[in-house]
Amino acid sequence: MSAVVEVRGLVVRYSGATALDGVDLTVGEHEMVALIGPNGAGKTTLVRALSGLIRPAAGHVGVHGRLAQVPEGREVFAGLSVDDNLRLGGWRNGRGGRRTEPVYELMPELVALRRRAAGTLSGGQQQMVAIGRALMARPDVLVVDELSLGLAPKVVDVLVGHLRKLHRERGLAVLLIEQNARLALGLCHRGYVLEAGRVALHGDAGELARDPRVVAAYLGGHVATGETR
Repeated sequence: MSAVVEVRGLVVRYSGATALDGVDLTVGEHEMVALIGPNGAGKTTLVRALSGLIRPAAGHVGVHGRLAQVPEGREVFAGLSVDDNLRLGGWRNGRGGRRTEPVYELMPELVALRRRAAGTLSGGQQQMVAIGRALMARPDVLVVDELSLGLAPKVVDVLVGHLRKLHRERGLAVLLIEQNARLALGLCHRGYVLEAGRVALHGDAGELARDPRVVAAYLGGHVATGETR
Protein backbone atom coordinates (compact mmCIF):
# COMPACT_ATOMS: atom_id res chain seq x y z
CA MET A 1 0.00 0.00 0.00
CA SER A 2 1.45 3.37 -1.04
CA ALA A 3 1.65 6.04 1.64
CA VAL A 4 -0.26 9.30 1.18
CA VAL A 5 1.18 10.64 4.45
CA GLU A 6 4.68 9.76 5.59
CA VAL A 7 6.24 11.26 8.72
CA ARG A 8 9.76 10.26 9.73
CA GLY A 9 11.69 11.42 12.79
CA LEU A 10 9.59 14.57 13.14
CA VAL A 11 10.80 17.07 15.72
CA VAL A 12 8.92 20.30 16.44
CA ARG A 13 9.99 22.85 19.03
CA TYR A 14 8.31 25.98 20.39
CA SER A 15 10.69 28.49 21.99
CA GLY A 16 13.05 25.72 22.97
CA ALA A 17 10.37 23.36 24.29
CA THR A 18 10.01 20.11 22.34
CA ALA A 19 6.41 19.43 21.26
CA LEU A 20 7.16 16.44 19.00
CA ASP A 21 10.23 14.30 19.51
CA GLY A 22 11.10 11.87 16.71
CA VAL A 23 7.58 10.98 15.57
CA ASP A 24 7.06 8.36 12.84
CA LEU A 25 3.61 7.93 11.27
CA THR A 26 2.16 6.76 7.95
CA VAL A 27 -1.27 6.75 6.34
CA GLY A 28 -1.69 4.46 3.36
CA GLU A 29 -3.93 4.96 0.35
CA HIS A 30 -7.57 4.21 1.20
CA GLU A 31 -6.64 3.68 4.87
CA MET A 32 -8.25 5.07 8.03
CA VAL A 33 -5.71 5.77 10.79
CA ALA A 34 -6.39 6.96 14.33
CA LEU A 35 -4.13 9.21 16.38
CA ILE A 36 -5.13 9.26 20.05
CA GLY A 37 -3.61 10.76 23.16
CA PRO A 38 -4.26 13.18 26.01
CA ASN A 39 -4.37 16.96 25.85
CA GLY A 40 -0.91 18.37 25.29
CA ALA A 41 0.43 15.19 23.69
CA GLY A 42 1.26 17.00 20.43
CA LYS A 43 -1.64 15.86 18.23
CA THR A 44 -2.58 19.30 16.92
CA THR A 45 1.10 20.19 16.46
CA LEU A 46 1.38 17.16 14.18
CA VAL A 47 -1.65 18.35 12.19
CA ARG A 48 -0.07 21.78 11.77
CA ALA A 49 3.16 20.22 10.56
CA LEU A 50 1.26 18.12 8.01
CA SER A 51 -0.55 21.22 6.77
CA GLY A 52 2.68 23.18 6.42
CA LEU A 53 1.69 25.71 9.08
CA ILE A 54 4.82 25.15 11.17
CA ARG A 55 8.40 24.36 10.23
CA PRO A 56 9.90 21.22 11.80
CA ALA A 57 13.20 21.44 13.62
CA ALA A 58 14.13 18.05 12.17
CA GLY A 59 12.68 15.08 10.34
CA HIS A 60 10.61 14.59 7.23
CA VAL A 61 6.94 15.25 6.42
CA GLY A 62 5.73 13.86 3.11
CA VAL A 63 2.21 14.30 1.73
CA HIS A 64 1.73 12.52 -1.57
CA GLY A 65 -1.41 14.05 -3.02
CA ARG A 66 -3.91 16.60 -1.78
CA LEU A 67 -4.42 16.96 1.97
CA ALA A 68 -7.42 18.77 3.44
CA GLN A 69 -8.00 19.48 7.10
CA VAL A 70 -11.11 19.62 9.27
CA PRO A 71 -9.78 21.82 12.09
CA GLU A 72 -10.38 21.40 15.78
CA GLY A 73 -13.36 23.52 16.77
CA ARG A 74 -14.70 23.50 13.17
CA GLU A 75 -13.73 27.15 12.45
CA VAL A 76 -16.52 27.85 9.96
CA PHE A 77 -16.90 31.35 8.53
CA ALA A 78 -19.76 32.32 10.82
CA GLY A 79 -21.14 35.22 8.79
CA LEU A 80 -21.16 33.37 5.48
CA SER A 81 -23.80 30.95 4.25
CA VAL A 82 -23.26 27.21 4.24
CA ASP A 83 -23.00 27.35 0.46
CA ASP A 84 -20.34 30.06 0.56
CA ASN A 85 -18.36 28.14 3.20
CA LEU A 86 -18.32 25.14 0.89
CA ARG A 87 -17.34 27.20 -2.15
CA LEU A 88 -14.37 28.66 -0.27
CA GLY A 89 -13.14 25.11 0.28
CA GLY A 90 -13.04 24.62 -3.48
CA TRP A 91 -11.29 27.90 -4.24
CA ARG A 92 -8.06 27.37 -6.14
CA ASN A 93 -5.64 29.39 -8.23
CA GLY A 94 -7.64 32.56 -7.64
CA ARG A 95 -10.92 31.10 -8.89
CA GLY A 96 -13.75 28.92 -7.69
CA GLY A 97 -16.07 26.89 -9.84
CA ARG A 98 -16.26 23.54 -8.13
CA ARG A 99 -19.74 22.12 -7.74
CA THR A 100 -21.15 21.79 -4.23
CA GLU A 101 -23.70 19.13 -5.16
CA PRO A 102 -21.46 16.15 -4.25
CA VAL A 103 -21.23 17.48 -0.68
CA TYR A 104 -24.99 17.84 -0.42
CA GLU A 105 -25.42 14.33 -1.80
CA LEU A 106 -23.13 12.98 0.90
CA MET A 107 -24.72 15.07 3.68
CA PRO A 108 -28.33 15.77 2.68
CA GLU A 109 -28.89 17.29 6.12
CA LEU A 110 -27.22 20.45 4.79
CA VAL A 111 -29.51 20.96 1.77
CA ALA A 112 -32.21 22.85 3.69
CA LEU A 113 -29.49 24.92 5.42
CA ARG A 114 -27.49 25.98 2.40
CA ARG A 115 -28.59 29.66 2.60
CA ARG A 116 -28.26 29.88 6.39
CA ALA A 117 -25.33 31.66 8.01
CA ALA A 118 -22.97 28.96 9.27
CA GLY A 119 -22.66 30.66 12.64
CA THR A 120 -26.35 30.07 13.36
CA LEU A 121 -26.07 26.27 13.02
CA SER A 122 -25.71 23.68 15.74
CA GLY A 123 -22.30 22.23 16.53
CA GLY A 124 -23.03 19.04 14.61
CA GLN A 125 -24.24 20.96 11.57
CA GLN A 126 -21.15 23.15 11.67
CA GLN A 127 -18.99 20.03 11.78
CA MET A 128 -20.73 18.79 8.63
CA VAL A 129 -19.99 22.14 6.98
CA ALA A 130 -16.33 21.87 8.02
CA ILE A 131 -16.10 18.35 6.57
CA GLY A 132 -17.87 19.43 3.39
CA ARG A 133 -15.59 22.45 3.00
CA ALA A 134 -12.54 20.18 3.23
CA LEU A 135 -14.02 17.76 0.70
CA MET A 136 -14.44 20.58 -1.81
CA ALA A 137 -10.63 20.49 -2.23
CA ARG A 138 -11.01 16.91 -3.57
CA PRO A 139 -8.38 15.58 -1.18
CA ASP A 140 -6.55 12.27 -1.29
CA VAL A 141 -6.36 12.30 2.50
CA LEU A 142 -8.68 13.99 4.98
CA VAL A 143 -7.23 15.02 8.36
CA VAL A 144 -9.99 15.38 10.96
CA ASP A 145 -8.95 17.05 14.22
CA GLU A 146 -11.31 16.15 17.09
CA LEU A 147 -14.42 15.03 15.21
CA SER A 148 -16.46 14.48 18.39
CA LEU A 149 -15.43 17.59 20.34
CA GLY A 150 -18.40 19.06 22.21
CA LEU A 151 -20.98 16.99 20.33
CA ALA A 152 -23.72 14.64 21.55
CA PRO A 153 -23.19 10.91 20.90
CA LYS A 154 -26.10 10.72 18.43
CA VAL A 155 -24.60 13.56 16.39
CA VAL A 156 -21.19 11.89 16.45
CA ASP A 157 -22.76 8.66 15.17
CA VAL A 158 -24.12 10.55 12.14
CA LEU A 159 -20.70 12.09 11.42
CA VAL A 160 -18.99 8.72 11.76
CA GLY A 161 -21.48 7.33 9.24
CA HIS A 162 -20.51 10.02 6.75
CA LEU A 163 -16.78 9.29 7.20
CA ARG A 164 -17.39 5.57 6.78
CA LYS A 165 -19.36 6.22 3.58
CA LEU A 166 -16.58 8.43 2.21
CA HIS A 167 -14.06 5.71 2.84
CA ARG A 168 -16.22 2.92 1.47
CA GLU A 169 -17.49 4.64 -1.67
CA ARG A 170 -14.65 7.00 -2.55
CA GLY A 171 -11.65 5.23 -1.03
CA LEU A 172 -10.68 8.41 0.81
CA ALA A 173 -7.78 8.05 3.25
CA VAL A 174 -8.50 9.52 6.70
CA LEU A 175 -6.28 10.52 9.61
CA LEU A 176 -8.56 10.90 12.62
CA ILE A 177 -7.12 12.78 15.60
CA GLU A 178 -9.27 12.08 18.66
CA GLN A 179 -9.34 12.12 22.44
CA ASN A 180 -12.24 9.66 22.23
CA ALA A 181 -10.14 6.52 21.86
CA ARG A 182 -13.11 4.17 21.75
CA LEU A 183 -14.55 6.05 18.78
CA ALA A 184 -11.25 6.36 16.91
CA LEU A 185 -10.08 2.76 17.35
CA GLY A 186 -13.53 1.43 16.52
CA LEU A 187 -13.63 3.33 13.23
CA CYS A 188 -10.06 3.03 11.96
CA HIS A 189 -7.81 0.25 10.68
CA ARG A 190 -4.63 1.23 12.51
CA GLY A 191 -3.80 3.54 15.35
CA TYR A 192 -1.06 5.51 17.04
CA VAL A 193 -0.92 6.56 20.68
CA LEU A 194 0.90 9.87 21.15
CA GLU A 195 2.13 10.76 24.63
CA ALA A 196 4.38 13.69 25.57
CA GLY A 197 5.35 14.24 21.95
CA ARG A 198 6.34 10.64 21.24
CA VAL A 199 4.60 7.62 19.73
CA ALA A 200 4.10 5.34 22.72
CA LEU A 201 2.23 2.57 20.85
CA HIS A 202 1.10 1.82 17.32
CA GLY A 203 -0.45 -1.05 15.41
CA ASP A 204 -3.75 -2.64 14.44
CA ALA A 205 -6.63 -0.64 15.91
CA GLY A 206 -8.40 -3.71 17.28
CA GLU A 207 -5.24 -4.90 19.01
CA LEU A 208 -4.64 -1.45 20.50
CA ALA A 209 -8.20 -1.41 21.83
CA ARG A 210 -7.41 -4.61 23.74
CA ASP A 211 -3.96 -3.54 24.91
CA PRO A 212 -4.02 -3.28 28.74
CA ARG A 213 -2.12 0.02 28.64
CA VAL A 214 -4.64 1.60 26.26
CA VAL A 215 -7.58 0.09 28.15
CA ALA A 216 -6.36 1.52 31.46
CA ALA A 217 -5.44 4.96 30.14
CA TYR A 218 -8.09 5.66 27.52
CA LEU A 219 -10.99 3.20 27.72
CA GLY A 220 -11.94 3.50 31.37
CA GLY A 221 -10.61 0.06 32.21
CA HIS A 222 -13.02 -1.69 29.82
CA VAL A 223 -11.95 -3.46 26.65
CA ALA A 224 -13.63 -1.98 23.54
CA THR A 225 -16.17 -4.29 21.95
CA GLY A 226 -17.90 -4.16 18.60
CA GLU A 227 -16.09 -3.21 15.42
CA THR A 228 -17.53 -0.25 13.53
CA ARG A 229 -15.08 -0.15 10.62
